[in-house]
Amino acid sequence: MKSKRKRKNPDPLSYRQRDYRGIIAPKAMTRCHVSILETDLLILANSDVTTQAAHLVMQYRSHLETYISRHTDFLTSLVPLDKDPLAPPIVKEMLNAATLTGVGPMAAVAGAIAEFVGRDLLKTVTDEIIIENGGDIFMHRHQDSIAAIFAGASPLSNKIGIKIPKSFMPLGICTSSGTIGHSLSFGQADSVTVLAASASVADAAATRLGNELTKKTDMNHALAVARNLSGLRGVVIVKDDHLGVWGDIELAPLHG
Repeated sequence: MKSKRKRKNPDPLSYRQRDYRGIIAPKAMTRCHVSILETDLLILANSDVTTQAAHLVMQYRSHLETYISRHTDFLTSLVPLDKDPLAPPIVKEMLNAATLTGVGPMAAVAGAIAEFVGRDLLKTVTDEIIIENGGDIFMHRHQDSIAAIFAGASPLSNKIGIKIPKSFMPLGICTSSGTIGHSLSFGQADSVTVLAASASVADAAATRLGNELTKKTDMNHALAVARNLSGLRGVVIVKDDHLGVWGDIELAPLHG
């Protein structure tokens, strides 16, 4: 299951290292890692959920791969596709996210897998979860949290965070970038971070908004587009030394 969102020449070593993962982990939670083909999850939970999460990843990947084998446009389309009432739930969620945001359904794949795996784990083995899948996060905690913003070479990278009240959760926190990572973006934002109740919608919206910004002067345009997308709670955009914010967002400085 390979997405058309892949860059032609990613730097596999720098991406695989995922240095930012070292600063997002609350020490009180158990850290797990599941890597199956393109899916690479960092999971934080009340206990070790590696085995259960691996089974779920394989299950949802199987649903997607089977559907793609019969509907190849699902993999390649860069625009929304028609609803399919016979599709598996994860496919339906991605199709809906694409329709709401104006992009292809695979733009939602990382957020969708994180959320579907996370929600199943919450039903069975843990009551708190953070799943990070290539910069896209599904989170459910019983306390207020802060999500750091990693924005590559921007001087604002890892200097600011977003306060996440427990009343917002469960929540998708998804980031797209035109300057870092492996995902295809037609823009040049250092980071576009989107908060939404659906991680699939947050992921697709981050891609859409990232496509809208190629230079700093596009910031207001990208934020205007965000206002017109359904299902978003808030957006933070970083381009060089410029910061744009819209929605129900409270920023916090990060130290150390």
